[in-house]
Amino acid sequence: QVQLVESGGGLVQAGGSLRLSCAASRTIFSLNPMGWYRQAPGKQRELVAAISRGGSTDYADSVKGRFIISRDTAKNTVYLQMNSLKPEDTAVYFCNAGYYDYRQARRAESWGQGTQVTVSS
Repeated sequence: QVQLVESGGGLVQAGGSLRLSCAASRTIFSLNPMGWYRQAPGKQRELVAAISRGGSTDYADSVKGRFIISRDTAKNTVYLQMNSLKPEDTAVYFCNAGYYDYRQARRAESWGQGTQVTVSS
């Protein structure tokens, strides 16, 4: 089992910035991929950004050029820098990590508890 703890959400005006953090309970080199998802009220959870063990990144079209996913391997932490925020970015943001569960001999994933991001117009 991998524990993920998010932080950094809050209320910000449109055009502002926030940085989310996701601290993992073990080395992030064992987690592949790690990503940020979001879920707005009445909508399905969607992938926002992901980073692979090798450092490759992927973004939803709606956030390309505005959001940056990065990591600090020494701190076992993944970040989501969110710039030029829009009201439609309002959602609960969840950290996600994929890993191999050796006890059960299968791929597994863990989710954080979520952090609220609210962008006012």
